[in-house]
Amino acid sequence: MRRLLKLIRNIILFCLIFCIAIGGIIGYNGYQMYQDAISKMSIEEKIEEIKSDENYVTLDEIPKEYKDAVISVEDHRFYSHFGVDVIALSRAVITNISTMSLAEGGSTITQQLAKNMYFSQEKLFTRKIAELFVALELEQMCSKDEILEMYMNISYFGDGFYGIREASIGYLNKEPKDMTLEECTLLAGIPNAPSVYALSNHTDLTIQRQIQVIDAMVKYDNMDAKKAEKLKEEIRK
Repeated sequence: MRRLLKLIRNIILFCLIFCIAIGGIIGYNGYQMYQDAISKMSIEEKIEEIKSDENYVTLDEIPKEYKDAVISVEDHRFYSHFGVDVIALSRAVITNISTMSLAEGGSTITQQLAKNMYFSQEKLFTRKIAELFVALELEQMCSKDEILEMYMNISYFGDGFYGIREASIGYLNKEPKDMTLEECTLLAGIPNAPSVYALSNHTDLTIQRQIQVIDAMVKYDNMDAKKAEKLKEEIRK
């Protein structure tokens, strides 16, 4: 029995050391990826580049309903975390370890902005670490509203449309400020998977995603339940 217990203890210790070593390697490689990215263009320069785009719109030019929809479905603790949602990240780590993949992201709006600013969409552990370093810097340099504003202006909406203004004009033929509640909930769901939800496809999946957005708004007190049910009925027609 003692030998068995000793064997089990040694196996657990080996696994722990192995995980720490792998984590250290991934962390180091992620930090190097972050350093390589900002050495080519600093975060300050990236921010200036984003805001100088002719299609850039400020938060006051975007309907509150759209902002509420994005925060509800993408990162409902956005205004309370420091760039990383520890609760969502912990859940994602457990899921990813159990599946040995990056099946669940747990990324905040700040992390998604960091990814869109510098990195590819390829799911890599090292990229997740790199975007984390950028996200932490963004939280130090910018206000929450600035981060949300930039995120909305560089998100990809499919069909070649980058940013909420290109998407609103391209899909709806109107400026963002003129979007209706239904249109806000529709566009808010697309950046999660543009190749699936782009309006050129406009499949049942697009509608399902829009309903997820509406349900999230209700869940996080950004839409009245009765209004949501009425809106979903109109969408399903």
